[in-house]
Amino acid sequence: MSYQVDEKGYYGQFGGAFIPEMLYPNVEELRNSYLKIMQSPEFQTEFQDLLQNYVGRPTPLYFAKRLSEKYGAKIYLKREDLCHTGAHKINNTLGQILLAKKLGKKRIIAETGAGQHGAATATACALMGLECIVYMGEIDIERQAPNVARMKMLGATVVPAISGSKTLKDATNEAIRDWINNPENTYYIIGSVVGPHPYPDLVAKFQSVISDEIQNQLLEKEGRKNPDLVIACVGGGSNAAGAFYHFLDEKEVKLVAVEAAGKGIHSGETAATSVLGKVGIIHGSKTLLMQTEDGQITEPYSISAGLDYPGIGPMHAHLCESKRAEFESVTDDEAMQAGMELIQLEGIIPAIESAHAFAALKKIQLNAEDVVVVNLSGRGDKDLATYINYFHI
Repeated sequence: MSYQVDEKGYYGQFGGAFIPEMLYPNVEELRNSYLKIMQSPEFQTEFQDLLQNYVGRPTPLYFAKRLSEKYGAKIYLKREDLCHTGAHKINNTLGQILLAKKLGKKRIIAETGAGQHGAATATACALMGLECIVYMGEIDIERQAPNVARMKMLGATVVPAISGSKTLKDATNEAIRDWINNPENTYYIIGSVVGPHPYPDLVAKFQSVISDEIQNQLLEKEGRKNPDLVIACVGGGSNAAGAFYHFLDEKEVKLVAVEAAGKGIHSGETAATSVLGKVGIIHGSKTLLMQTEDGQITEPYSISAGLDYPGIGPMHAHLCESKRAEFESVTDDEAMQAGMELIQLEGIIPAIESAHAFAALKKIQLNAEDVVVVNLSGRGDKDLATYINYFHI
């Protein structure tokens, strides 16, 4: 079984491009050119230079001694929180901004939930001197105020999404609406492995630098390229796609995707798509989607602004259905406690999204010899208000 996208843009039964006719030329232009552009020596030279000298890659693979002692395994943290802008999102925005330039686009739009992708897009646009418009749910604007300020300082226009749940799903709807109205000069930088083909594949490819580095770093530290387990949080799933990418066909590597269960899987306030989702179409791709009996999308909820998406990317839907990856659901409380545990054991404040991944350590059977890599996808500066409120600091 293949876990890579096929020529029609599908992972198993998931994926494809279900788009309005107005967007067909844009998506086709991208589909026909993205691989050729990305694989060209000129593109790779510029991209690798930016990753090294601007983003600060390779990010460290850090052996978490005290966390390892607590859980009885060798636990390494892939420190994406140390990337410029504070999360893995910059890997993808720089790649896509170079693509947009090659395609002659002058206006960049993006959607954002936690604000990390918005900030990374605004950063890339400032670097390249391009106009930037970021759509963000009104609720997320309130709970991620530091990232909103950063985007504005970087010259981006932040447009609130005031429909629906006023979170990531609605921001994406607004961005797609903008794209339909401005197809000629606008490039849409999607922040996760969602949307119509080729977006899930090109985002996964840009983020695959994470698993590529993990292999090189483990070889140096453990004398082997492959860990026993890789754990990553999943909303749409770009950090997990990057952390899993080079291990997809390595069957001995267990992949653990961690979703937000919010206030409980069956509480009605959750984002546990792997458990509750049924096959449906959202934002241009066929995937697993939380929906009512008559196909209306269910409003997702999570304490973390980056995981409250009602679906998952088509690659992850395929990994879930094929059982290549194990999916764990983690509640708000479990995530917050895991975040605080990491803070007090290792002196690292994780993004609440990433804290969900650490909560999975309690749910998995680990052995002393197991080499575990947890993708620490972002830092917690943006979430300090949530930590302060939750723990009454």
